[in-house]
Order: sequence, then structure tokens, then C-alpha cells
Amino acid sequence: MNAVHPQPGANPHPSDLLDCLASQHDRLNAALESTPGNEWRNQYHPDLSPIGWHYAHCHFIEAVWLHERILGEPPPARRNWHDLYCPERSPKWRRGGRLPPRASLLEWGQACQQHHLDLLHSHPDVRRHRLLENGYLAGFLAQHHAMHLESLEQVRWFARLRRPERPSIQKPTPTPGTSSDWIEHPGGDHVAGSEAITAFDNERGCHTIRMAPHAIRSHPVSNAEIATFVDAGGYRPGPHWDAAGRAWLEQTGVTAPLGWGCLADGTRVQTLPDGTRLLDPHAPAVGLSWFEASAYARWVGGRLPHEHEWEHAAQAGRLRGTGQVWEWCANTFQPYPGFRPYPYEEYSLPWFDGEHYVLRGGSTWSDALLTRSTLRNFFTPDKRHVFAGVRLARDLQGNTH
Repeated sequence: MNAVHPQPGANPHPSDLLDCLASQHDRLNAALESTPGNEWRNQYHPDLSPIGWHYAHCHFIEAVWLHERILGEPPPARRNWHDLYCPERSPKWRRGGRLPPRASLLEWGQACQQHHLDLLHSHPDVRRHRLLENGYLAGFLAQHHAMHLESLEQVRWFARLRRPERPSIQKPTPTPGTSSDWIEHPGGDHVAGSEAITAFDNERGCHTIRMAPHAIRSHPVSNAEIATFVDAGGYRPGPHWDAAGRAWLEQTGVTAPLGWGCLADGTRVQTLPDGTRLLDPHAPAVGLSWFEASAYARWVGGRLPHEHEWEHAAQAGRLRGTGQVWEWCANTFQPYPGFRPYPYEEYSLPWFDGEHYVLRGGSTWSDALLTRSTLRNFFTPDKRHVFAGVRLARDLQGNTH
């Protein structure tokens, strides 16, 4: 099914959001069906759940919203319901072994999909609920599933990293050359945020902020640029690493972005979710933590952009190469003025802890639902598996933010 993806800032028709949800169902089914052997049960990284759990969790969440929260029905009295599919009650390391057989899981998931779409289309008590206004719930669920489908690609990435394979020796698919052009901005006002029906609670609350003069790079930092950093000893502790970054570097011992390796002759290769190939020097670097991104920015005399600088430049149409890697921002994830949790307390509120940093833009593995200019992704600075890279910024005069 070809879904109509909402445009940034627009309020799509509710039927379009139902089509988006049905599209995510199709993608979930394809992801589970195409996963080989017992790989769908395996946990490949402490931060990532097995593929089969992600599949089941998405349908569980639909059932919770529709049956428990909207229709007021009690949770099913069955084993492996809330205790397995609710993240707060199910440690990641225990999830894979408790999953039902894949055929049963797929049959159950497809039955859920049809039933839930029928409820959203035609059940009178569901249709009149406030969460259905303008198709909000269908859009919320579609985006939830899209996030988990991107997590599935992260699982596939680590599955590949666990199984060393002979790299493809063909040259990388040519990518447009990156540019070191700087986009200068004299400073001024920017209206941040969104009131679109698809906006999450942390995006809502449009407000005006004042930006100081700054410049931002037109393209994300490339593999070639990061390779220069690696070759120059950039991964050794130095003044370009802050104290927390140095501690992380010494603890982990990393020496290059996640997925990088070398052949016997020193040729660099890169493993991504779809395989191992020669490193494309022009492609945006991916597999960087916030610590690595900020250390590189300092090393070249720049800094990471504040999310408002990024958003303003993206909406002005001046950024190139967005949607290929998530781009780390300098600032931590904080509520906008007048923030109100919605549709439940725990979606954003627990993460305004000063320990999560904002990422913008989306990645090659992101659904179009998640690549709008106002969407705020957020992770702790040590995470390398979130398909993140870096775009540079710098002050023109004074300090920003």
C-alpha cells in the first residue's frame, strides 16, 4: 500500500493517516517475514530488543490504546501480555526467549492489524473519542511503528557486525560530492515548534526564540572528513574531547565510527544494515556518538548547531543532505514553553533530564513520517547505533545560546 505522507507543518486528511498506519503494518509484516532463522529472537545489543519483540510490541500498543484506553476494556488475561510487551515491565534481555513461534506471532499480528483498522474506520465509540479527532491516533501509532522499524534496522546492523563477512569489492554507488560551504545567518527571530496534528508533545508550543549570528554547514560531515580525523589521531584524548567525552573514550576504547573496518591492505570498509562495502568517502559519516560528533567539531574549530539553528536553516531550504543521517545538536532535550504531556505522561517527560541530546533530520533508514524539520529525536551522548552523524556550526560574533 502506498501511503500519503503528511508534509511538514500540514494537517493531512484523517484517511491519509489511516493509510500511513496500514503502510506501517505492511512494513512490519515484511520485516518479520524476511528475518532469517532464529535471528528474529536474538538480542544483538544491550540497548536493542529482538526483532520479534518490536513486531509484537507495535500491535500490543495498538491494542492498549484502542481496547484499554478508548473502549475501557480490561487487559486480556493471557500470559506474555503486559509482562512481556510493556517495556517498563520486561527487561530487554528476557524478551526473545519468551516470544511465541514466528508463524503464530505473524498470524496474531496480521489479525490485530485488520481488527484495529476496522475499529479505527467504523467503531462508533472509537470514532467519537477525542484521540480520533483529525486522525490523531492513527498518525501517532504510524509514527510509533516507524520508530520501531528504524530500530529493527539497528538490530540488523549489529547482527551483521556479529557475523564478519567478505566485503563487496565493487566501488560504492556514487554519491553527490559534499560541500564545505558555510551558510551565514545574521541572527534574529525564529518561530520554533509545530502545531500539526502529527506533531509530538515535545514539538508543540510554537514560540519565538532569538538567534545570535552564526553559520552552519550546507552538508553533513563526510566519511572522508572523519577519516582525516581518525588518521590524525583524533580518537586519542586531547583538548577537543571534553571531560565526559574523554572518560567515555577511555572506557570504550573506540578508534573509529561504528561499523568501520580495514582490509589487510589498509583499505577502509564499512558495515551497514544491508552489508559490508568499501567506504564511500563522499557519503555522510554515520555511527557517531554525541561525544565523537562534538569532539570532531572542536577539532576543526567549529561546534554542533543548536537545534533551533538547524530547524531555521532546514525550513529556509538551505540545508543539503538532510534525511541521510540523524544530526546531533549541541543542546540537551528540554521542554518548550507551555509544554503539556500528550497523549500520556511518559512519552517525553521522563527524558527532560539534562542527559539526552537532540538529533534532527532523520536517516536513510527513517520513514518519511519522521523526517519533518520540527521532529526532535533524543538520545544520551554515548549512543552510536542511532544512525547519527554531524553537521558543523560556528559563531560569527559573540556566543549563541
